[in-house]
Amino acid sequence: MSSDGSARPISLPIPDSKGASRTTYDDLGLGEHAAHASRSKLSGQNLCHNDPMFVPGAAGAGECFFGQCGAAQTHLERQGVGIGDVFVFFGLFADSESGEPHHRIFGYLRAQQIIPLADGAPPELQALDHPHAIAMHASNDVIWRGEGQVAARASDALRLTIPGGPPSMWRKPAWLKPGGLSYHDRASRWAVRGQLQSVARGQEFVADIGRRQAPREWLAQVIAEITAT
Repeated sequence: MSSDGSARPISLPIPDSKGASRTTYDDLGLGEHAAHASRSKLSGQNLCHNDPMFVPGAAGAGECFFGQCGAAQTHLERQGVGIGDVFVFFGLFADSESGEPHHRIFGYLRAQQIIPLADGAPPELQALDHPHAIAMHASNDVIWRGEGQVAARASDALRLTIPGGPPSMWRKPAWLKPGGLSYHDRASRWAVRGQLQSVARGQEFVADIGRRQAPREWLAQVIAEITAT
């Protein structure tokens, strides 16, 4: 994955490992990037797991389709995530000039529908070639659907990693307090003022913001940066 200042951040889907894809990196225009990032272990002909899948809209925000299953979906259910909640997607990127690795936000999804796949995927999702619609990944497989968009530029406001720091050391918004993010209960992760030591591997970090206004203002700013052209 790479970013280049104000240029569009390029997020590479992971390789297909379940035989549940009809989409190659070349289909997404990412063949050269996949080869470069994998040091030629992958090529444009390799199938990829295109998820989250962003479908551009005619005007304004498009749609996002995000497959979840297994422990990840169970965690979302236990945390009470549902319709109206917002997914903020982040990934590991490298600056194309300095090569500095860092985490940054690259897209969002405002959940408007949760589609269970146990009885089969609707034809419209199969037509999109979404990997979770092509083949079941687990008994609790679902697709989250709603308004969503991928970032058009690599804004500094979407960078999570502190300047010059290791990728896992993030700038922490003032409203995010210890104990307020799932998988991050250890006190030492919050030891440095204004920073958060994120877990080495993980996904579906959930912050229950209740009725607080500050997190909503932060989220609005993030979405504004994602949708800015």
